[in-house]
Amino acid sequence: MNNRIEKGDIVVINKNGKYHQQVGEVSQVDYNIFFVKIVLVKLCNQEEAFEEKDLQLQTKKPSLQEVITSIDKILEQVDRIQHLPTQEKIELPNRLKYLKLDIPKLDKQLIQKNFDNIDKILAVTREVESSASFWQEIDPNLEKISWWIRTSL
Repeated sequence: MNNRIEKGDIVVINKNGKYHQQVGEVSQVDYNIFFVKIVLVKLCNQEEAFEEKDLQLQTKKPSLQEVITSIDKILEQVDRIQHLPTQEKIELPNRLKYLKLDIPKLDKQLIQKNFDNIDKILAVTREVESSASFWQEIDPNLEKISWWIRTSL
């Protein structure tokens, strides 16, 4: 695993003090005038700056390949959704395939539009089939895609 801390990574603060052992998401990486890596970390509703040495990497943000794999895993589950209206039965797999093709292009508007539509279809489906076992596969993969979109575009 690459141990460099980058935007979108989840880190634990090792520096003693107010934020010791808190977990946050890296929102920006920069360098000060002495070329020391400074990392802005989102903690609840605020951002704080830390030197990289004061942070421990907890989770790397998903890579492009991991996101594409997550889309494939969701696609595998679509056939298991029984109460999907006819239009959505066609639209959901198509949108997932388009998203898979759009992600390498890094077109934020197109990716966000497709993801929002996928999320909306799945939200309606969840109301009808909330206890179905396929959510155990869909939810973590959907979260991984959302995390990548939020931190990469």
